[in-house]
Amino acid sequence: MLELDKYKKELSDYLNNSDNILLICHINPDGDAIGSMLALYSFVSSKGKRVDMISPNYLQEFLTWMKNSDRINIFIRDRKKCLRLIEEANLIIMLDFNQSDRLAEAEKPVLKSSAKKVVIDHHLDSDNFYDLLISDASSSSTAEIVHELVCKLNDGFFADIGYAEAIYVGIITDTGNFEHGSFTGNTLRLIADLLDMGLNKERIYNLVFNNFTESRTRLLGYALYQKMVVIPEYKTAYIALTREELERFKYSKGDTEGFVNLPLSIKGIDFSALFIEKEGFVKISFRSRGDFSVNSFAAKYFQGGGHFNAAGGDYNDTLENTISYFLEMVKKERNSED
Repeated sequence: MLELDKYKKELSDYLNNSDNILLICHINPDGDAIGSMLALYSFVSSKGKRVDMISPNYLQEFLTWMKNSDRINIFIRDRKKCLRLIEEANLIIMLDFNQSDRLAEAEKPVLKSSAKKVVIDHHLDSDNFYDLLISDASSSSTAEIVHELVCKLNDGFFADIGYAEAIYVGIITDTGNFEHGSFTGNTLRLIADLLDMGLNKERIYNLVFNNFTESRTRLLGYALYQKMVVIPEYKTAYIALTREELERFKYSKGDTEGFVNLPLSIKGIDFSALFIEKEGFVKISFRSRGDFSVNSFAAKYFQGGGHFNAAGGDYNDTLENTISYFLEMVKKERNSED
């Protein structure tokens, strides 16, 4: 658990001495990235500070209902404005990532900025591109860390329903509604506080997890029935989807969210991968159960990383070659366990 008192004074000083504060999340932002950013925005702006937000690219549809999500500037949609916001900022707070390349097109202008830079995150193996790092890899989510920080800075609970919803979304998306991840009793006590202030968990669950299109549901069925490969001898399963298949099912950004978790429900399988064919490379998600570190696997073979049981990476080759390489590395790793 974080020793928050040692961060409180430094972060307070940064906030108090800054008139232009910029919050920015990672490319392809998930619920934790957006939830963390919106929650911190609600708190800091309530103190009369000028606060702006940037996402490197578009939000997934299931996150756009959240309060103040319409205030997030999309870098690839309005580069001129976003570059100006980065240039004007004297404090940049980066949320839910610890590798600067996760800023995509915003990376160079952010790194070039003379603003103080703070990273709030819960991933392993951070790069050094900040003045202050507030990170706890054992935390369920960046949203949980943001909430703990806000409680410290506010000398108590920040009672705002939009803030509460954002924190809740960050936690439930990074834990699959408490089906996986590193949540603790502290996480659940936090959730209890949110519920006590009137949070409608059924409404939020439906907006986040029951808000998909028919085509996405059919893609899920196709992925499991036609495309899932199970390798019992290596306790591994994977799903690979081509660009053509995604187009066939009218793929929208975020439609494959959660697919990688499903093979782990198979008895004896503790490692799962999802391969998504992109233009010129393959995007990969990894999940595991137990003591198989997908963070190490992703970092070692796929220039990626993340958490012990949840990570991702890329491979600059065809889908077929990527899968062949993956299978070779799985065999190598599993054989080394014997």
